[in-house]
Amino acid sequence: MSANPSRIKPGTMSVLLIEDDLEVVESIRAALTARGSVVEVIGDGASALKHLSLTKYDVIIADRMLPVRSGLEVVKDMRERGDGTPVLFLTALGGLDDRVEGLEAGADDYLVKPFEYAELIARLEALVRRTKQDSAPTHYRVADLELDLLNRTATRANAKISLQAKEFKLLAVLAQHEGKTLTRAMLLERVWGFHFDPRTSVVETHISRLRAKVDRPFSFPLIHTIRGAGYSLYVAPDNPT
Repeated sequence: MSANPSRIKPGTMSVLLIEDDLEVVESIRAALTARGSVVEVIGDGASALKHLSLTKYDVIIADRMLPVRSGLEVVKDMRERGDGTPVLFLTALGGLDDRVEGLEAGADDYLVKPFEYAELIARLEALVRRTKQDSAPTHYRVADLELDLLNRTATRANAKISLQAKEFKLLAVLAQHEGKTLTRAMLLERVWGFHFDPRTSVVETHISRLRAKVDRPFSFPLIHTIRGAGYSLYVAPDNPT
């Protein structure tokens, strides 16, 4: 880690840092507060979950290896109860499988220790900007499919569809770009936060799961494969609306 906070343009964010390494805590707190951000620190996962039920933040930084409850458990619980606060995992677990597991759990980004403070802050600001851009609208309708982003609910033909966190996020991204083709790389970045190709079948697997829940039980499909390009959510011209 190399810190030079004076070279980083100031900006204000409310940040929850979930970390039990005091040296890491103090260095991150110094870098962020020096640029005007408000940082609160909690040292274990269970306390963080209780605190998050009462207080909201712009962004969360979490270690994966936490006392009492792990960072993975914290993020999974947050997403299950509808808390969409962006989360960046900051951890020494840097293997490909570790990163995939963290993003699959519901984290929005993943940074491996040791790290550069300029990159950490840039990633945090990008997460906050993305959240603000995604904040409106909060309701989407495509034919008989309805998504409520605030309550994280999906229905089709008035029937509730049960979706896991990443399934919902993938469907929301497709709905936000109705009729447009989203490439695999675009989906990897917008849903899983990958800025590289992890060479996994995670997109294809989740598209298959969505089709089983969103399309197959109903009279016509909404999720379409655009051969050689990607995927799109729309009503085909020969289908009823």
